[in-house]
Amino acid sequence: MWLRPEEVLLKSALKLWVTERSNRYFLLQRRRGYGEGGGGIAGLLVGTLDTVLDSTAKVAPYRILHQTPDSQVYWSIACGASLEEISQHWDWLQVNVMRTLSVFDSDDDITSFVQGKIRGLIAEEGKSSSGDDEDPERFREAMLRFERLFGLPKREKLVTYFSCSYWRGRVPNQGWIYLSTNFICFYSYLLGNEVKLVFSWDEVSRLERTSSVLLAESIRVCVHGEDHFFSMFLRLQQTYLLMQQLADYAITRLFDKETFSMDHPLSDPLHITQRALEVHARNQAFRSFFRLPQEENLCEVYESFLWVPFNHYNTLGKICVSERYLCFASQDGSQCHLIVPLREVVSVELPDRSSRALSVGVRGTRAFRFSEVRDFERLAATIRRKCSASSSPQHSASAQLPLCDDEEDVMVGQTQPAVSTEALMNVFHPQDAENLDPKMLKERMKEQSWQIHFAEYGRGSGMFCTKKTRDLVVRGVPETLRGELWMLFSGAVNDMATHPGYYAALLDECMGSSSLACDEIERDLHRSLPEHPAFQTDTGISALRRVLTAYAHRNPKIGYCQAMNILTSVLLLYAKEEEAFWLLVAVCERMLPDYFNRRIIGALVDQAVFEELIRDHLTALTDHMTDLSFFSSVSLSWFLTLFISVLPIESAVNVVDCFFFDGIRAVLQLALAVLHYNMDSLLCCHDDAEAVTILNRFFDSVTNKDSPLPATVQQASAPANHKPAQSVDISDLIREAYERFGDIRWEEVESMRKRNKLYVIQTLEETTKQNVLRVVAQDVKFSASQLEELYLLFKRQHFISCYWSVSSPSLQNHDPSLPYLDQYQLGQSQFSALFTLLLPWAPNTHSHSHSHSLTRSAFRLADENRDGLVNFREFICTLDILYNGSFTEKLKFLFKLHLQPESIDDGVIRKSPERGRGKVDLQEYLKQWQDELQKKEENIKDLPRIKQNQFVRLSKTLYSVFHGDEEEESLYRAVARVTSLLLRMEEVGRRLQETSPTKSPQTSPQITPQTTPDPIHPRSPTSPTSSATSSPTGTSSSALDTPVDSPGDPPAGGEDWSFSFEQILASLLNEPAVVRFFERTVDTQALIENARRNQIRDTH
Repeated sequence: MWLRPEEVLLKSALKLWVTERSNRYFLLQRRRGYGEGGGGIAGLLVGTLDTVLDSTAKVAPYRILHQTPDSQVYWSIACGASLEEISQHWDWLQVNVMRTLSVFDSDDDITSFVQGKIRGLIAEEGKSSSGDDEDPERFREAMLRFERLFGLPKREKLVTYFSCSYWRGRVPNQGWIYLSTNFICFYSYLLGNEVKLVFSWDEVSRLERTSSVLLAESIRVCVHGEDHFFSMFLRLQQTYLLMQQLADYAITRLFDKETFSMDHPLSDPLHITQRALEVHARNQAFRSFFRLPQEENLCEVYESFLWVPFNHYNTLGKICVSERYLCFASQDGSQCHLIVPLREVVSVELPDRSSRALSVGVRGTRAFRFSEVRDFERLAATIRRKCSASSSPQHSASAQLPLCDDEEDVMVGQTQPAVSTEALMNVFHPQDAENLDPKMLKERMKEQSWQIHFAEYGRGSGMFCTKKTRDLVVRGVPETLRGELWMLFSGAVNDMATHPGYYAALLDECMGSSSLACDEIERDLHRSLPEHPAFQTDTGISALRRVLTAYAHRNPKIGYCQAMNILTSVLLLYAKEEEAFWLLVAVCERMLPDYFNRRIIGALVDQAVFEELIRDHLTALTDHMTDLSFFSSVSLSWFLTLFISVLPIESAVNVVDCFFFDGIRAVLQLALAVLHYNMDSLLCCHDDAEAVTILNRFFDSVTNKDSPLPATVQQASAPANHKPAQSVDISDLIREAYERFGDIRWEEVESMRKRNKLYVIQTLEETTKQNVLRVVAQDVKFSASQLEELYLLFKRQHFISCYWSVSSPSLQNHDPSLPYLDQYQLGQSQFSALFTLLLPWAPNTHSHSHSHSLTRSAFRLADENRDGLVNFREFICTLDILYNGSFTEKLKFLFKLHLQPESIDDGVIRKSPERGRGKVDLQEYLKQWQDELQKKEENIKDLPRIKQNQFVRLSKTLYSVFHGDEEEESLYRAVARVTSLLLRMEEVGRRLQETSPTKSPQTSPQITPQTTPDPIHPRSPTSPTSSATSSPTGTSSSALDTPVDSPGDPPAGGEDWSFSFEQILASLLNEPAVVRFFERTVDTQALIENARRNQIRDTH
């Protein structure tokens, strides 16, 4: 065990210890009288001393000491009861600490670092020793420390914390890393050196485990292009997985809204715990491996042996029980797994208690025997209880027991068009049983092989899947069994069994409806396998329309995406219409997550995985190609369509066979095999175009010599300029892919997917940022770096309201499918918070209501399209006036700010025509675009006159803006003089109008000389500005709210006086102090830095 470092002076140790191992900084010692060599006189002496002198009457026989060269003082840091125990500590120090110590310059630094590291390990062990339930007192202390150190809102949920070292250059800083729902934080204080880091998860672009010469193993966190390394974790893998889960949760919730459901088990960011994250990750892995529906959760796990009847031996593995399924996966390399729907279970027996066995019987006179189950009685009771809960009047899910035509007609309903009850291939190309040509004979042999497999391994639900099953799939699935096996391998058979009548109900709801997805579907219907006879008639086209429309109605977040039509066309060839629908559900929602949405994030993630595999397995190609992104772009269609778009249909279906059995791993293996097959040609390429030509020719040469399809359906044809010998059989290509790249494991692919998802989404976000900045930079005077920092502040303000809310309006209105400028927008409260932080003039903190009114008016002024949201362009143009505008532009902004009428629906979001998922009003959108293009420079003469109450508020704003300035007194007097001058000008103008015989009587109130302010004494009691200028804070300016008319001279017509902008501008231009104030250069960088520091702290 690790010990709190204590001094040990070896000279006084009386030779009671023997050094077993040593290096420059550590000693591993054994106490005399223990271990090899027995005791002898020395052993007896030591034993006596241990008993008499040591108060505990027991001393650990092994210990580790830390030493520094040329020092007589050593530090005890670990002890152990056995050599094995102490060796584990020694090995950990060798791997994680020894190489690190060489970077320190002084011995004192080395000792301080080692002591801090050991104390961190002790605290880490204490934290984890309490098991799943964290010590409440210890965690509360950590939470208070977390709040105090980083200044985050109390709503931020601390998930866990770990002891670790942060590397700044070549020097490690020992401290603690804190993982919360939205942030990753680190704090260290050692030898007077404080290190404090706070990053939000939505800023992380890379998160991976790395190792180097200096760092044995560390976690690399990349934020805004800068790498940060954390190492020396007691449990590095556990820490890494938790960090990965938190980052993925934040990215999915904030960026990838299309795939995040409000029913997500972690939807509430205020109730996320370490245990909840671990359970969620375990459930995800369980569903992904066994291809189970999203609502299934892993309930119990048992180690056991499963009797494999066809091999006559027991295979070791784990039983996994969910709400409706009993699953088994071997762990001894036999690659055997089993999925038993509990609805199929008919009996659970305990045949042999001595071997702790139980037998699970299913329909069809089959039974599965599990043995050596530690808690077999509990497992049996669990299965019985879940079976009784699962029993319901549903049709069987077994694929070999299809529904009869009458049952399907009832499910569809009388109001619906006829639903195809046969696979289109059976309708258009029925097989002739008497056909004895070589291809058909080979097809019969395949069918016979599968029949033998079914007899040994079972058929339908509950079939054993083993290496032999994969071998049969690689050889190619028979045409007659393809639909059945696709349903089984994908898990779609279970979806359809547990949702009887669902597809018919969807058709009843959606057929005849109109939406953007329906328009897109109609446009692509005749582009789906147009050369196949099945899609040259209304039968195939109608079936395709129904399946795609039903799915778009089921999942409006995805709706319809290109490539779905091609995939669905192939599914309809070999599966019945309802089966094709559930196969599409399995592909889009489980097997290829995030593929079919507006940004095809899932496909881009797998492209990044593909690049990584190329670097690992095709090093020659990696050395030749300077940029592997070429392969990502050229292979995108391979992944989106499962090679259907590049291979002839008779060859592509073999790829689909492997995909349904092995998932995306099969597609990755085949893609690598394609590049490996063309390696020599690709290495000779001089440009990308030549490489594309080589790959296209290769795909044209791929054939399926065993395909029984008639010539009218087959697409492969040998190019005229190539010899037939160059053709490649698809079975040989798939076999080579499995033999050469079959070592790629499912767990490895899933890990790479998670690792690359952060990078892909952040790359898309970077593209959005660059496009926005490129458009906005033309309209403002900020530098490129300042504009980028302001964009990050704007984007962060958008997310701040989403951090601690389940249903934030900003989150609901974030739509990645919108134009770049509109993807991130701020509502009124968000705008006000950020606008206040970035104001170049310090607002008067004593007049909060006035400041709130000011920011509300600024929001309405910035919101040009009146949709209740402000995008970055609108925000930055407003800010550009205040930072870089001329005196006239700034004054005009303040003037217009106070012309804004009060609105009763402030903050109400009114979506503009281009928003939403329905049909787009293109004419209205084009009209807005045209108005924006034709927008002309605003003339100051066109501005309306400012009324009395508006001018009073403008005066208050000026006083508030000037507060705290070094020329505050001069500025106050200047405003008073201008106010006095304007009022006198207005009075003179009214008198001239009254005396003019050609003018009608003026209805404005008369202002007597007694109520006119004295320009020489602006603070006189009779001056309307006296109370405003009497307070240095400007908070006593309420006198401006009262009319300036004399009490005995009421307004004649009830109208107030008003001024034009030109009058105010001309008056203020005569005040040098005011002009200097507004033309003063703004320290943009300082304001940005201040906003960055306080943006989260000011969140309420």
